[in-house]
Formats: sequence, structure tokens, C-alpha cells
Amino acid sequence: MNIYEQDLPKNPANHVAISPLSFLERAALVYPNRLAVVHGSLRQTWGQTYARCRQLAHALQQRGIGLGDTVAVMLPNTPPMVEAHFGVPMAGAVLNTLNTRLDAEAIAFMLDHGEAKAVIVDPEFAKVMAKALSLRTRTEPVLVIDAEDALYSGEPQRIGTLTYEELLGSGAPDFAWQMPADEWQAISLNYTSGTTGNPKGVVYHHRGAAMNATSNILEWDMPKHATYLWTLPMFHCNGWCFPWTVAARAGVNVCLRRVDPKAIFDAIREHGVTHYCGAPIVHASLLAAPADFRHGIPRGIKAMVAGAAPPASMIEGMEQMGFDLTHVYGLTEVYGPAAACAKHPEWDALDIGERARLNARQGVPYHLQQAVTVLDPITMQPVPADGETMGEIMFRGNIAMKGYLKNAKATQEAFAGGWFHTGDLGVLYPDGYVKIKDRSKDIIISGGENISSIEVEDVLYRHPAVMAAAVVAKPDAKWGETPCAFIELKAGAQVTAEDIIAHCRQHMAGFKIPRAVVFGELPKTSTGKIQKFELRKKAGSAQAIDV
Repeated sequence: MNIYEQDLPKNPANHVAISPLSFLERAALVYPNRLAVVHGSLRQTWGQTYARCRQLAHALQQRGIGLGDTVAVMLPNTPPMVEAHFGVPMAGAVLNTLNTRLDAEAIAFMLDHGEAKAVIVDPEFAKVMAKALSLRTRTEPVLVIDAEDALYSGEPQRIGTLTYEELLGSGAPDFAWQMPADEWQAISLNYTSGTTGNPKGVVYHHRGAAMNATSNILEWDMPKHATYLWTLPMFHCNGWCFPWTVAARAGVNVCLRRVDPKAIFDAIREHGVTHYCGAPIVHASLLAAPADFRHGIPRGIKAMVAGAAPPASMIEGMEQMGFDLTHVYGLTEVYGPAAACAKHPEWDALDIGERARLNARQGVPYHLQQAVTVLDPITMQPVPADGETMGEIMFRGNIAMKGYLKNAKATQEAFAGGWFHTGDLGVLYPDGYVKIKDRSKDIIISGGENISSIEVEDVLYRHPAVMAAAVVAKPDAKWGETPCAFIELKAGAQVTAEDIIAHCRQHMAGFKIPRAVVFGELPKTSTGKIQKFELRKKAGSAQAIDV
């Protein structure tokens, strides 16, 4: 034992678990009267938010929900969603944010696989949740809570045994919750579409959530009391960990039920928004909005984009509006963004085409992520940093999932060789920046959402007229990418593209439906494997269908 280990043990005075829950506790202690949440006419302080989160944690524990139990939520970007990111893990439970765009069958699978003991659901999604609950195969009861929202304009539907406010009313605002005993403890569960039919459950730990939340601050130089607009869904990678980031800065969560260009510009003006995140389609919608929508928008607003690389037209347009655009990269397995294309001042002097080329790269690791690089997936050796030699993009560090829930084999494969394998093929540049060249997983990223080509193909194969099917990404000006289906019909079969679309609509969520259908013999190898690389060449010219 060296001299620095002798008689210097860890103890409660010098070592505690790292958790983003401490960010809320501090915000309420230091800035109890600062504004924390804005939603319609609601104005809620950090002191009030902390009290409500403690009530939620206490109410859940009173109902037998605690360490290691799953609480699922199907909510838009509303105050209960902000509070769930703290109140659920403060009870020791694990937060499972459900994608509000999914169908009942997918939700039912997630509720069963994650063994949800409680569900909090917004009235907008009550119908699909009711169906999902009826499709469950597990027999254990689920506590269903109806979340109220005065801004919901539809017909309210009660499917639960109590409302969210009734639940909170049964909890104590001074509840003495406990920090996790171990920072490796699970804090949330997020499902990713993966490349097979059933999604995989990605488990986050308290340490990683805190690390990514803090890295968000560092990458953006985010000041105290920043005003953050919720355009990015909080169900997606826990909103890239920004619920915890905003608490760390005692900032303002400006909630937004639905992404709409006019609502975004109105919120920016009314609330003094300083930061927001979104998929390329969100930024593109702002650029396409009428000029009068943008009147009075201040310069210097920080915008973060992930998904498809931002094209030159987007970068130029955002610059003209005065927005400061940061391109980030990541996956569900690394808490959303875990790499960023860090910009350099000298890039400002370059022409827009060269700036776009540099900014389109996936970049370098987040501050608290150890590394992102490109390795040969067979030898696990680095590829030459020449911007040409292809390999697989891999991550290593604290901003990586615990693993896949109930899937040891997939977890071991993902972490083979001591790195997280993204499945994205890329290159490494001499300056250490990485760039994606292709997606080995055949995932289609549409409007920021991942769509499994195999999942769509499985549905297509259910049509009685289909002999063979393959789905690839078709470039789309609005969504970034959309599914394009290539179909080989059975002999003598007659079917239209509209028939295929109608069939898909019966079996999958709307955003997964192919926007283009092409009939003909599919290119295959000598062993019968469909050559998707040939289909990708044709997808760009395929005729789009209004779905």
C-alpha cells in the first residue's frame, strides 16, 4: 500500500455518490424563489418544484414503489414530466419515459419488459395507453395516474385510479428522501428501436446522468439562470439530460406541449429564451416560417442540433437569424449527445461551404466522456487519422449506459473490447474529429426519431402480395430521412403503393410508414441477400407519397 492509501479510507465525509438529484436540492436551497417552470399561466419556483418532487417521491413510496421499481410516464413536455425526472428517482425508482409517438403494441411491450409498477399518462395519450394496458401479458397490477393539463384542448379521458395532483397531495413536501447509496444505481430506462423487432431497454445510472448533464453546461458555457425552451421531447434520452442540466444552473424550464414554429418564436420573445435543442426538422421549420414570425427575435440564442448533419443552408440560415448552432452526436446508449463538433474562432473566416463541412462532423468527446474515436471493429486498433479510412465509431467513459435490460448478450456485444460499439461507420480526421460515413445498423433517423428498417420490413412481409421487401433511408428536406420501401411482388399479384401504405398504417406508428414505395425485382447477392447499398442509390429519386 502506498503512502497515499494508508489510513486514508473513503468515508461519508469525503465520498458520496454522484447524482443529478443533488442539482435540484441545491437549486431549491440557493435560489428557492427563482423561476423554475413556465407553462401557460403557471409560474413555479425552484422551492415549489423541489417540494412537489418530494411529494411525488413520498407518494410513490407510500404505495410500495421504491428501489429498483419502474415508473413509466407517457407525457409531453409539461411540468409533470420535469418533476418526474426528480421525484421518481428520489423514491429510489427508475423513470421510464415512453415515446408518445408509439402505438399501443409497442407501449405494451415496454410496460411488460420494464415491469412498470406505475404509469403517469397525459390525457392526450389516454386512449393509446388504455389499449396498451389491455395488451399487457404480465398480470401484476399497475397504478395508473392521470396527469392533468389545462393547456390540453381535447376531451379529457380518465383511465387511472387517481389524478397526478391527487397523488402529490398524498405526499409530504418535506419528505426526507435519500440520495442513492451507489452512483451505479439505475436512474432511468429508455427504449431504443435497435435493428430487430422488439426495442432494447437502455439503462442509465446516476453517475452518467450527472456527467452528461454537467457536460451540457460546459459545452454551451451555459450561465446561471438560463432560460431553456423544451422543443426536444423529454422522452428522448431524458431530453438529452437537460432536465437535470437546467436544475444545475437554476434555470427556467419553458414547457411546450407541441413543437410549432409560431409557438417557439412567441415563447422566445415572451420568456427571453436563451437555449433550446432539437432535431434538424425543428431548426428547418424555424427557417421556413414566415418572416413576421421571427420579428423581434434577439441574436445570440444557443441552439443544439443532433441527428443528420446540418447542411450549409441550415447553418447559413441560422446564422442569419442570429442563432448560435452547435452540432452534437450520440445515441440512446450514451445519454443522447456525448460528442460535439467544437467550433474554433478561425472557422468564422471560412466560406459557408467549408464551415458547413467542418461543422457537419460528429466531433470530439464531451468534457466528461473519456473518448470517442474510430476503431477497426475486428482488431480494435485505431484507424489512420486521414479522414478516409473507415472504421466503427466507438465511445468509452462515464457517459455510457449500464447496459441493456434483461439482455446480457447484447450488452456484452455492445461493450466488446472495452468500448461501446455504436454501429456507425466513420472516419477520423487529423485534428481528432470523427465523422459518420454510413450506418451499419440500417437505422433511419426521421425527425430525430430512430426507425428500424427491419421492423418496417417485417410489417411489409405480412402483406399477402409481398414476396420480398427492403427498406432504406430516403433523404427528405423536412424530416432528414424517411423510410423508402422496395417491394418485389409475388407472381400474378397486383397491388398499389396506396394499398401498401394502408397496410402499414394498420400495424405501426405513423412516423414509421414508408413515404415512398418502389415495385420491382430486388438486387440480390448469389446467396440471396438483398443488396441494400444498391437500393440506397435509387431511394433519392423515388417518388414520395403523401402519408
